[in-house]
Order: sequence, then structure tokens, then C-alpha cells
Amino acid sequence: MGLPTQTVSLHPDQVVELERHLSDARHGINNHLTLISTAIELIRRDPSAAERLAHTMVDRPQLIREELMRFNRAFDEAFGITRQ
Repeated sequence: MGLPTQTVSLHPDQVVELERHLSDARHGINNHLTLISTAIELIRRDPSAAERLAHTMVDRPQLIREELMRFNRAFDEAFGITRQ
């Protein structure tokens, strides 16, 4: 991983943009986790719904990873971090 070797300064506009990326990631992840939690509660109440709800939840971990990676890319770009 290539980390900056000198102090990194961010313009206020860059901080606003980075905060927006973080807010978007939080919002997206919370939505996915809410869907998973709701599906689990529905399955507790009606176990026969498990198969139908599993189709709704199966892609959520990947979508959460994608949300995190989008924020990670914005963070790395803002601070000049390179990944190999």
C-alpha cells in the first residue's frame, strides 16, 4: 500500500465530498441491514417464508461490500493512498 509521505491537506470542498461519500455508504449499508433484519423477523414469524425471503437477502452481503468499496475508493483518492 502506498501511503502519503507528507502531510495531506484537504480543501473544504474535498471534506464535503468525502463526507457525502461516507453518508451515502452509511445510508446504503443501513438500508441493506434493515432489509436483512426485517426478513429475519418475518422468517421467525412465518418459517415457510424463508425460501422466498432468502432470494431477497442473498445478494445483500455483496451490495454491502460494494458500498464499502465505493467509500474506500473516495477515501483513498482524497488522501493519496494507492493500493497494489
